[in-house]
Amino acid sequence: MKRILIPAGGAILATGLLAAGLAGTASADSDVAKDNLATSAANAKAIASFWAENNGAALKAATESNVWDKADVAKLQSKGGYSSDTKPGSTAPIGEEKKTSTKVQNVNMPKTIGKVFFINSKGEKKWCSATSIQSQYRNLVATAGHCVYDTANNTDVMSKWVFVPGYYQGKSPWGIYVGKQAFTHYDFDVYEDYDRDYAFVTVYNGVKLDGGTAKQVSKADFEKYQGVKDAKDVEISREEFRKGKLDPTSTEAYWVKRGTAPEATGPDYPGAEVGKVEVSEATYKAAKVGKGNGRKFGEPVTEIVTDTQAAAYLENQKKDAAKYPAKVVKDARGNWTITHFYVQQWYKPGSDTKYYKTVFYIIEGFAKDAGRLGDNVGGQGFAWNQPTGKPVRVFGYPAAPHPDGNKNYTGVTPKWCYGTTTKKLVGSAAKKIEEHVALKCAMTEGADGGPWLYKYSNSKRLGYLNGVISTFNDQDGNGRVDYISSPYFDGETNVVYKAAAVAWSGKVV
Repeated sequence: MKRILIPAGGAILATGLLAAGLAGTASADSDVAKDNLATSAANAKAIASFWAENNGAALKAATESNVWDKADVAKLQSKGGYSSDTKPGSTAPIGEEKKTSTKVQNVNMPKTIGKVFFINSKGEKKWCSATSIQSQYRNLVATAGHCVYDTANNTDVMSKWVFVPGYYQGKSPWGIYVGKQAFTHYDFDVYEDYDRDYAFVTVYNGVKLDGGTAKQVSKADFEKYQGVKDAKDVEISREEFRKGKLDPTSTEAYWVKRGTAPEATGPDYPGAEVGKVEVSEATYKAAKVGKGNGRKFGEPVTEIVTDTQAAAYLENQKKDAAKYPAKVVKDARGNWTITHFYVQQWYKPGSDTKYYKTVFYIIEGFAKDAGRLGDNVGGQGFAWNQPTGKPVRVFGYPAAPHPDGNKNYTGVTPKWCYGTTTKKLVGSAAKKIEEHVALKCAMTEGADGGPWLYKYSNSKRLGYLNGVISTFNDQDGNGRVDYISSPYFDGETNVVYKAAAVAWSGKVV
């Protein structure tokens, strides 16, 4: 068991997570730090809508977490190690409270796993892996601490934090569960100690977002509305555009996409179109025939004009001969003619100006209560102070490339690893890591926060959470991740878990 101590006469500045921790419920004599995520049901509904609207566009746009970089993927060390602080213990999974667990191992994916989505301090949409876990109100999610707290930028909790069990390409089959409160160890919240890189998050009842009635509203009402909404761009005629701009009662926004002028190019450019440029008789006669810029464009064109038209053209020619290069002739009978000469000019086609209106809608009756997380997908048990050398299954959604750039995973579907845990540690003084346990596994970032399940059952798809993926390591130095590590779950971890496991959250709708 490790404690971070402040030397006599020493001081630690209260910035970032430290300031957040000191302002919260944690105190120096407590292991538990607690921070708010969505503070009200209305706030939670708006967060769920943010991720779900436009067919899950924000969910699809998210990318894997990016806390770790190549410099962090270090070799494991065999010195040091964890120390148990109490006797081993466990809490049974949901539905298994009075049953004995089996020893059968398998590769069936548990229903409890999924992705947590959030926005970091840079405004980036990110995700990690996570699992539902046993709790009094069946409302608890376990993941890595760095998937809840923005340690990379030394700020507070992530914003718009949600858990989506069974997530697949924008779909949320059991609903979206918005985080209410995050529980972690005081040493992680305050000192960013990665030996405590775990978090337990209470979530509101799930929100199912489907159906609903679309109601057209003004742009102002659209912008004020906090629920699910949609906007559609519709192409219209120029006349309709002009009428709409003059209509003070219109609820739509009108805008123009200006066309582009043709651009000069050669005849061999794909899709190029030929035009004609008027030139003088001398230039025309000197031009060659065939296809190309500056070559003759058809035969000269002669028009018969009046005395007045001829006089006007000659006057313009005196002012700008380049613009009026035609040949003006009066024959023996007194008839005037103007002869025009043309050469080729090839162009990339331009585009026409188009007119649009944006129609605004709010979606009423869209959000429905999906019920409690644990009732829908179950929840893993919890184990602490377990010895190393025990077999575990680890699940996650790896997506990032290896340090050498090789990308084996997509992050679309969950993957798994199986093996026995080891006392080998991660060599990272910056992360204050001294008491991690490790497992041989090639999963990459995106899997962080994924559960380490002890005594995982084949038929029940349940086990005991005994760790979460925290770091990714290159043991043999070949540029490929080959080990992952987790904080050691000891008695202090159990204290944090127990505090979170009795916290109530409630409904969103």
